[in-house]
Amino acid sequence: MSSSTRVSLALLAGVVFGVSATLTHSVFAEKQVPAETLPLKDLQTFVEILNRVKSDYVEPVKDETLLENAVRGMLSGLDPHSSYLDKEEYKDLNASTTGKFGGLGIEVQLKDGLVKVVSPIDDTPAAKAGVKAGDLIVKIDDTPVKGLTLQDAVSKMRGDPGTKIVLTLIRENAPAPLVLELKRDYIKVASVRGRSIEPGFGYIRISQFTATTGKNLSEELAKLKKAGELKGLVLDLRNNPGGLLTAAVDVSDEFLNKGAIVSIKGRDADSTREFDASVGDALDGKPLVVLVNGGSASAAEIVAGALQDQKRGVLIGSKTFGKGSVQTILPLNNDSAIKITTARYYTPSGRSIQAEGIVPDVTIQPFKVSKLDPSEFGEGVHEADLKGRLDNPNAKPEEIKAQDKGKEGKTDEKKEGDKGKDKDVKKDEPINVADLPVNDYELYEALTLLKGLSITQNR
Repeated sequence: MSSSTRVSLALLAGVVFGVSATLTHSVFAEKQVPAETLPLKDLQTFVEILNRVKSDYVEPVKDETLLENAVRGMLSGLDPHSSYLDKEEYKDLNASTTGKFGGLGIEVQLKDGLVKVVSPIDDTPAAKAGVKAGDLIVKIDDTPVKGLTLQDAVSKMRGDPGTKIVLTLIRENAPAPLVLELKRDYIKVASVRGRSIEPGFGYIRISQFTATTGKNLSEELAKLKKAGELKGLVLDLRNNPGGLLTAAVDVSDEFLNKGAIVSIKGRDADSTREFDASVGDALDGKPLVVLVNGGSASAAEIVAGALQDQKRGVLIGSKTFGKGSVQTILPLNNDSAIKITTARYYTPSGRSIQAEGIVPDVTIQPFKVSKLDPSEFGEGVHEADLKGRLDNPNAKPEEIKAQDKGKEGKTDEKKEGDKGKDKDVKKDEPINVADLPVNDYELYEALTLLKGLSITQNR
């Protein structure tokens, strides 16, 4: 490819239906391909096969279809992330950089002839229907997935917004296949969402890395700071399939004051580049806890790796997906494109996470937490509950009176049969902390760790 070619780098964990595979930045590359002797015998074999298919296949096939299939096979045979993109697929790919596209909102890749879910995207049909990272799609409507190419499966799952589709999934430890009905929709991804967990402790969720993620992160941080002193932050990268390399660099740069963020290295000098942090930490050194899991891939792993290597944040959760390669999007003259792996990326310490993933500093294996009825185990007996106990010499008379009244109230409460109901959390609280252990145990542990780090830092 000797002409001036528009090139884009991509960080992708698979293919997203409708399509969330995204690009980084565009550059113009002038690369001369050295002339080499073509493998004449192999080309003759290819032409022979082409002619045999044209003459002997059970049904006529257009030359364009045969050649496109040959190109798809050539690229998909390289690795799971290289592929051919026809006009519509390339259009969907470009649209995904805005964070708005049509489909199911699910990222997948091919594994052992089946379609494996890398990650569902927040607030999309896939996430709402209960699709989870690690699920294997075995049937699309009435069509078995086994034997289909990834692109065939993608095509079958695409469709007009509002139309329905039935997916049959196999989930680890599930006793039987799961059958889910989904309704296709336009996917509008809010890639960054911020909330307050408790006074002084913030929570920011990044669902994927789009062109505006860095800017949106800065805005959410500003809102949290405006609401009051920010003692620490939980950054949630769980089930984040990746996206723009530049967005990953921007997010990392928000929390790093100096040093390397990531480097990419290809087979020649033109494909090698290092990204460094600029001066300034948006949290001013306050504690940062990063949540990751097996659905955290690609650009999400760049952020996690940079913060871990630079000792800027504590990673908590489970091992990440392990995609450490960079894809380049090469547009073609017919409005299609090819996506081809051109480099590997490395964390600041020089490690490649390709097919390895990032092991968090604190590992939490997924499990289900049940809420206990306080009446089943009681509230325990304390010194203040003992008859004739000594009063605290520093306590005010009204406090002692309140303790005695509270003790009597507990006895009356038992007699009245009010089984120690949980204290209701106010509706205006951004996150129901009381229910966190049951609803999101990993976030509960992250908050607990964040509080500990904040206490330690302020001593």
